[in-house]
Amino acid sequence: MATKDIKPRVRVPKKIKKGEVFLVKTLVTHRMENGQRPNKDKPGEKHPREIINKFSAVYNDVEVIRADWHPGVSANPYTSFFAVADKSGPMVLTWTDDNGATFTKTVKINVTA
Repeated sequence: MATKDIKPRVRVPKKIKKGEVFLVKTLVTHRMENGQRPNKDKPGEKHPREIINKFSAVYNDVEVIRADWHPGVSANPYTSFFAVADKSGPMVLTWTDDNGATFTKTVKINVTA
């Protein structure tokens, strides 16, 4: 899969009060080939596995979630999780696939008093 086809999307609230728990929603476009499907171009062989196998989110230099994914994860995986608003700053979300390619999306978390 070409890297240009990977489209990470992240949704966070525009403004969050300090100490408030907020929801982060992510969706990444990826076909998540599990390696079990027959290859029509090469009879007797299977498509090679190509999945996103790691996901992490770092908010103000603190890792808030880390996940190891396996072939059972669907194509275009959706992830949501909660975090606590500490102070304004970046949240960096990273997806890594079997080929070692990483896809990163940075969102700004705006914390109000």
